[in-house]
Amino acid sequence: MGLPGLVLLLLAAGLLRAQPTAPARSFQLDYEHDCFLRDGVPFRYVSGSIHYARVPRPAWRDRLLKMYMSGLNALQVYVPWNYHEPLPGLYNFAGDRDVEAFLDLTAELGLLVILRPGPYICAEWEMGGLPAWLLWQSDIVLRSSDPAFLAAVDSWLHVLLPKIKPRLYQNGGNIISVQVENEYGSYYACDYNYLRHLLGSFRALLGSEVLLFTTDGAQAEELRCGTLQGLYATVDFGPGSNLTEAFGAQRGVEPRGPLVNSEYYTGWLDYWGGTHASTSATQVARGLADMLRLGANVNMYMFHGGTNFAYWSGADLKAQYKPVTTSYDYDAPLSEAGDPTEKLFAIRTVISQFQPLPAGPMPPATPKYAYGQVDLRKYADLLDVLDVLSPSGPIRSQFPLTFEAIKQEYQGTLERDGQSTLPVTGRAGDALDVLLENMGRLSFGANFSDFKGLLGNLSLDSSPLSNWLIYPLAIDAAVQQGWPHAALPQPSSRGRSGPAFYTGTFETPGIAWDTFVKFPGWSKVRSRRADEGVERGRAQPRLPLAGPAVDKRLQPGPLLAPPRAPADPLCAWLSPACRLPQQHHGAGAGGSSSQPLPALPRPAPSQQHPQPQHLDRRINAGLPGAVTFLVCVSCTPWCVGEGREDMAALEK
Repeated sequence: MGLPGLVLLLLAAGLLRAQPTAPARSFQLDYEHDCFLRDGVPFRYVSGSIHYARVPRPAWRDRLLKMYMSGLNALQVYVPWNYHEPLPGLYNFAGDRDVEAFLDLTAELGLLVILRPGPYICAEWEMGGLPAWLLWQSDIVLRSSDPAFLAAVDSWLHVLLPKIKPRLYQNGGNIISVQVENEYGSYYACDYNYLRHLLGSFRALLGSEVLLFTTDGAQAEELRCGTLQGLYATVDFGPGSNLTEAFGAQRGVEPRGPLVNSEYYTGWLDYWGGTHASTSATQVARGLADMLRLGANVNMYMFHGGTNFAYWSGADLKAQYKPVTTSYDYDAPLSEAGDPTEKLFAIRTVISQFQPLPAGPMPPATPKYAYGQVDLRKYADLLDVLDVLSPSGPIRSQFPLTFEAIKQEYQGTLERDGQSTLPVTGRAGDALDVLLENMGRLSFGANFSDFKGLLGNLSLDSSPLSNWLIYPLAIDAAVQQGWPHAALPQPSSRGRSGPAFYTGTFETPGIAWDTFVKFPGWSKVRSRRADEGVERGRAQPRLPLAGPAVDKRLQPGPLLAPPRAPADPLCAWLSPACRLPQQHHGAGAGGSSSQPLPALPRPAPSQQHPQPQHLDRRINAGLPGAVTFLVCVSCTPWCVGEGREDMAALEK
């Protein structure tokens, strides 16, 4: 090779060596400067919680965009195990359950993600996210190193975490950290071997670089059992807490590193029978500002609460059983309907003092529409359709069985009054029909295995009743097969009163706006919707109204309500009424301008009855045609049993 050629070759080699390589993506702890490092640069997140399982998929983009426009640079989200594995080995990641699509959308909108995959999540969710089928093994010890529990957990994590790994920040995604378990320090077991097992599983499936963390209450006794070396410990607390004491508790287990409040409470949940929770916007904003001045990282729980659709609301045990309402509005900055509130603009103002806000206005609240009164007529008595709702017939048992023993899973959240006996009258040889309901398994509190149904025998004068016929009611399966339209009820000859299905129809002009369902004088409602004249698969209902709520998302099928409902007239109102201000907010803190909402003619004031707040229900009836929904006057039946002995005083 001649000299010129050699020179050119050397120059080319030099250019190749001089080309800069792309820096490795990383999200790490900086113990020296008490902060996070994102790609080697100090970073602080201001985040908000949203749960994809509580928001219909068509609304994901709207809610996430509003969070981004509020100034958040990250969001926090749970993955409920039972939402994706309803039966052992049967997985569902489609539609509203498509967690990968949700995560991809967050990345598209420029939001980082703090992921909380459990396996236990609390979240006021049915059984804290643990599948109820775990209780088929009656002696299982949940959230412990019980081999039966660990085997189920490992099987689930081997399905979920491979979906997560490509989306980790160091792998080019937007997930900056992953929580292991949740508030384990509040659980009685205090099983460090369990936490060590989880840590090993997460490391094996996600790699050594991912930032793993724990969250516990800001008390030394909670942090003692909830933390483990190799998991960065964070705390949670609400406005009004003493910041020095709260973060001091974190410093007790993490002397150096970033200050993190993983759950800064913007509001609170609602329990059955209580008033709607409310937290001052001023107090929430002030507490946020104080933490940001300290340089802390903050996640606001919740930023948008949403709705416990279907049968997913859980329960707490705080001196007494406290079932959670269908609504998960949480008095959050984004209302249950996804509307910006004054609290959101107060928070947005605080954030603007610490980091730039995105350019552009806040997306407005959604418009609402009134459809007027819906009259309800009786469709069938519950006991006349047992052949449809329990097609395999009854299970014969000498004594009552729990829901888990007959693999009857959780189907609804209603109330219970706690009484343990019930005087009944009858003659010797009469049959006793018992209607059982499941009001939600514990998501927080004692956290023992929360079996449902009759946990002991029913007795008459201390003598147990025997020879039971037990009908597990598969209402969802019946609906999927076309009921109630596909199977007409057999008329009853018993002249009974009690549980009965009712139906009503209203016309929609094809306007895709939200509406609210009210049941004047009713105390509980189970609601479903069946559309006539439209393609059923296209009729997607929206969210229920904010506030303590009872009925589930309207979808094809039956509705259930209690015997205290008025006998005549039976009706419901569909209107845009809402406890929250219905305003379209402009850009800037607190900016708003009211806009009139189009509505059909409303009933005269004399025709409108005062309703309990928890009976306002929100749906979307935007497709043309007749929309039919059904109700049942009774407590929700998820299992019917007939005791073939004398009438009994009921013992639970």
